[in-house]
Amino acid sequence: MKRILVVNDTEVLLDMFKLLLEDAGYEVMLTDFPTQQVRDIERINPDLIILDFMFGHENLGWQMLQMLKMHTSTRNIPVIVSSAALDVVRQQQEYLKSQGVAVIYKPFDIDELLGTIKQLLLKHR
Repeated sequence: MKRILVVNDTEVLLDMFKLLLEDAGYEVMLTDFPTQQVRDIERINPDLIILDFMFGHENLGWQMLQMLKMHTSTRNIPVIVSSAALDVVRQQQEYLKSQGVAVIYKPFDIDELLGTIKQLLLKHR
């Protein structure tokens, strides 16, 4: 069973992701605050991360993504940025693309999300 870590500061969205992803057959880990510690991600050992960019008015998700991509132990974990911060994400689009990070804007289509997850997990076997 593939493990997905969802990082989002909205309780309702965390609950929705948990129900949706568990129903699709994934093990789901949730956190409402992005970590800046590689050892936290290594301990969870996710197969994929769904990450919001903005937490309040701070781009802590962006900082977590940079940390993930800088360390060899987490660099190859597939990441989906799921955010409503269109302008912020678009400003980083070239970097995201170069790192193989998928982007799904909120509100998102459930089939698109599940398809992207499946595609990234197959690609990163």
